[in-house]
Amino acid sequence: MSRQQRDALDALLRSAPRAETPPTPEEQREGFAAALTRPAPDGVVSRRTVLGGRPALELDPDTASGPGRLLYLHGGGYVVGSPDTHAGLAGELARRAGLRAVSVDYRLAPEHPFPAAVDDGLAAYRELLSTGTDPRDLVLAGDSAGGGLGIATLLAAREAGLPQPAAVALFSPWADLTLAGGSIRSKEGADPIFTGADVRAYADLYVGAGDRAAPLASPVFADLAGLPPLLVQAGANEVLLDDAVRLAGRAGADDVEVTLEVGPGLPHVYQLHYGRLEEADAALDRAARFLTAHLSAGRPDADRLAPVR
Repeated sequence: MSRQQRDALDALLRSAPRAETPPTPEEQREGFAAALTRPAPDGVVSRRTVLGGRPALELDPDTASGPGRLLYLHGGGYVVGSPDTHAGLAGELARRAGLRAVSVDYRLAPEHPFPAAVDDGLAAYRELLSTGTDPRDLVLAGDSAGGGLGIATLLAAREAGLPQPAAVALFSPWADLTLAGGSIRSKEGADPIFTGADVRAYADLYVGAGDRAAPLASPVFADLAGLPPLLVQAGANEVLLDDAVRLAGRAGADDVEVTLEVGPGLPHVYQLHYGRLEEADAALDRAARFLTAHLSAGRPDADRLAPVR
C-alpha cells in the first residue's frame, strides 16, 4: 500500500467521532450499520431465509456453479453487525469463489450473551448438513468476532460428532477474549479502529463474569485437532494481530493445515475495502482460491467451480 493510500484509509477509518458517553448497544448497532454497510455486489442476488431457527441472508452470485456452499459469520464484537451490514463482503467473497452463500443473523449480546452466538452458529451448520449439503461441498468464512465464532462453531460441531467442512477462511479473527495478546497494547497507536478498551467493552458485554478463556469463547486456547484447512488473514496495524498469529500457531501445533497472511500497514478486516484498496481485492482473491481449491480437492467435477475473476 502506498503512503497516500494508507493516509486516505486512516482518514476514512478515523472519521467517525467518539462519543463522550458510551452509546447503548442499539445506538452502536445503528452507527455501525450506517458507517459500514455495503450492499451485495452486482451480479449477486440476495434473499431472506431462515437457517437454524435464525433469520439469514442467502447470497447467490451469477458465477455460482456446482454444489459448493459458503456459510458466512459476520463480525461486530458479538454486539453489532448483521448479514445486511456484511452483505457486500460476504457477497464479494461468494462471487469471487463462485459459491452460493448464506450469512446467519446470530443472536447478539448483551441481550443474548455467550454461548448464544455459538449455539446459533452450530444450529445453522447442523441444518445445512441435515438438509443435504455434503460437508465436502461446504466451506466457512468469517471476520473479526465472526472469525472466532467460525472456529467455535466447528469446535462445537466436533463435540457433537458432526463432520467438518472442507476449509475455513478467517479475516482478522477475534480469538482471545482475555485480551492476552501483546498487540492489544503494542498496536494501539497504529490501529485506526480500536483501542484495547474498545475490545474489552465488547468482551464485557458478550461474556460478562463468565470464563473468557473457555475454548468456545476464546478458541486460541482450544485444542484444534481435527479442524479443516485454515486460512487466516490479518493486518499488521491492528490490536487483534496476535489473535490471528496465535490462532494460526495453535492450529499448526495441533496438526491442522494452516496458512497465515499478515498485510503490512493494513487495518482490521481490511478486506471490507474491496474495490477501493488493491490489497483487499488481492486478499479476497486468495481467500476465494483457497476455499475453492479445498472444495475441489479429489473431486472429479472440479472443473465446474467458477474461476476467480
